[in-house]
Amino acid sequence: MGDAIAAAALALVGVPFRLHGRCAQMGVDCVGLALLALRRAGLNVPEPPPYRLRAGDAPMLPRWMHEAGFVAVGGRCVGDLVAVRVGALQPHLMVDGGDVAVHAHAAIGRVVAMPMPGEWPELSRWRHMTSGG
Repeated sequence: MGDAIAAAALALVGVPFRLHGRCAQMGVDCVGLALLALRRAGLNVPEPPPYRLRAGDAPMLPRWMHEAGFVAVGGRCVGDLVAVRVGALQPHLMVDGGDVAVHAHAAIGRVVAMPMPGEWPELSRWRHMTSGG
């Protein structure tokens, strides 16, 4: 399952950034990218609860991950969803694409695949229960 999630996320590289976006044509944010990648990988994932990531609504993430069949893990596996901190009150969600992190980059204005930014500390890592590892 992890490989399918990573492949689905990588297929979305280039999609425009749009806050609270959920559509590849109109744009996605970091949560929308994760939602689309998971659904395209064949998972029946519920819509996330309302959130304001810049206001520090990171507590919605564990609840949504649990409802979507994910568990918090240590270690690294392709297809993991990774929460990082990009600013004092700004968590961000990325997909572990193997050699790259796939995420909706607001400053660049689109979904990108790039090395994991070392300046963004990892807050938590989530793996679908069918992914093993």
